[in-house]
Amino acid sequence: MPALRRKVGIMGGTFDPIHIGHLILGESAYEQFQLDTVLFMPSGNPPHKRNREGASNSQRIEMVRLAIEGNNHFQLSLEEMHEEGYTYTKETLTRLTAEHPDTDYFFIMGADSLFEFDTWRCPDEIARLCTLIVAVRDGLSSSELDPRIDELKVRYQADIRKLTSPNLDISSHMIRRWISEGASIRYYVPDPVRTYIMENGVYRCSTIS
Repeated sequence: MPALRRKVGIMGGTFDPIHIGHLILGESAYEQFQLDTVLFMPSGNPPHKRNREGASNSQRIEMVRLAIEGNNHFQLSLEEMHEEGYTYTKETLTRLTAEHPDTDYFFIMGADSLFEFDTWRCPDEIARLCTLIVAVRDGLSSSELDPRIDELKVRYQADIRKLTSPNLDISSHMIRRWISEGASIRYYVPDPVRTYIMENGVYRCSTIS
């Protein structure tokens, strides 16, 4: 009898800061696709954001750790935190699949990323190495998304699946702006993350609601 293959989701991003939208997305993917684990994988310095400003790598790592603490099927991965400072999805998936040949990977992305997929490095290789899970954002209808999914399936022989999840229109940029304005971020980020931001003056603010 063949051994059962593990199913692992990947939630990548800058997580600057991580917020409840990320967590709900990860939990929804875990439930819908019966994953064994969801890896939360903060980017060191992604290629399209090399000059970004925000929290340091160590601060973002700590905020992710605090956010997922207590969820046994969420796991912090430092796979993309390395000396070169940035990595590409194709390179990450190549390493992971080589190191864990018994695992199928499910890469979780927003619909906006799907429309930019052709611009990623080696999209054909990414499609070969994982299943793409697409979370639909507000304002995007199936009539817009489905043709794009069909197009990419044909072009790259990709396995693309839509994620059914509560769609919270929250962004890290919005949260950083609220912090800079002294506005409340309560309930938008987990309490331990909010406390960490307040106590450490992340985003140049030491007093937030």
